[in-house]
Amino acid sequence: MGSVLAEASAVARETFQEVDDALGQNLSALMREGPEDELTLTENAQPAIMANAIATLRVLEQEGGITLADKADFVAGHSLGEYTALCAAGGFDLATTARLLKRRGQAMQAAVPVGEGAMAVFLGLEFDPAQEVADASAEGEVCVIANDNAPGQIVISGHKGAVERACELAKEKGARRAMPLAVSAPFHCPLMKPAADAMEEALAGVEIHPLSAMLYANVTASAVGEHEAIRGLLVEQVTAMVRWRESIAAMAGEGVTEFIEFGGKVVAPMVKRIARDTSQKSVVSMDDIEAVLASL
Repeated sequence: MGSVLAEASAVARETFQEVDDALGQNLSALMREGPEDELTLTENAQPAIMANAIATLRVLEQEGGITLADKADFVAGHSLGEYTALCAAGGFDLATTARLLKRRGQAMQAAVPVGEGAMAVFLGLEFDPAQEVADASAEGEVCVIANDNAPGQIVISGHKGAVERACELAKEKGARRAMPLAVSAPFHCPLMKPAADAMEEALAGVEIHPLSAMLYANVTASAVGEHEAIRGLLVEQVTAMVRWRESIAAMAGEGVTEFIEFGGKVVAPMVKRIARDTSQKSVVSMDDIEAVLASL
């Protein structure tokens, strides 16, 4: 992750080093060399994904001479990506973002004993029937929609038994596929309350700077720029549903016609399914950066 970009750009290397220094950890080596099972631990994966995205943005800005502040009307990020979006828009500096995500990953992992929680994805089932499936499958346990990603792509989260029941019921309700996700904890559900408490404490001690572009928040699917509101939404986000489909639809409704994803090729395909009349670009490589610079 990020190794090709780092080889091509001193700006990227400096970004990864800044994250390493903030964490007191050689995360960039783990990103380059693995082992994969250590990199995918959520306490490492969260700051690593953020660092990779910010590195691509910084290369675009510093080597291309184009700034997000000049070009972006809004920023948004999916789950941990909301911290990346806030960093990109100047709300958090990079070191603060890295430390917050390290803490977030540790807190989320510790919130639920291994084996008690689970997540699953429903493909080909829309939001309302998916909500009915989750409600019917709870049976006194937790079973909720965690991510409303795109039309026909819903992720649920909660107690393992309830999620397993929901997978069976979803197939009966017409889901094309209903399958468990290989995750280490049941994210974005009420079982994450201890992690939300930990993030409330962590966020209380950091400054949120003025944003260069308004943030579309996961929790509300609406634009926000007020600092204390953002702080509260980041806490609530830990246990709440990621309203990604609604967020993208709302941005498109505000007249956004172009979406650019930094650091991966995950959310841009979701955007394409939600807002079909918009353009989407994913920026991962130097070639991608050059293509975006040409288009801008």
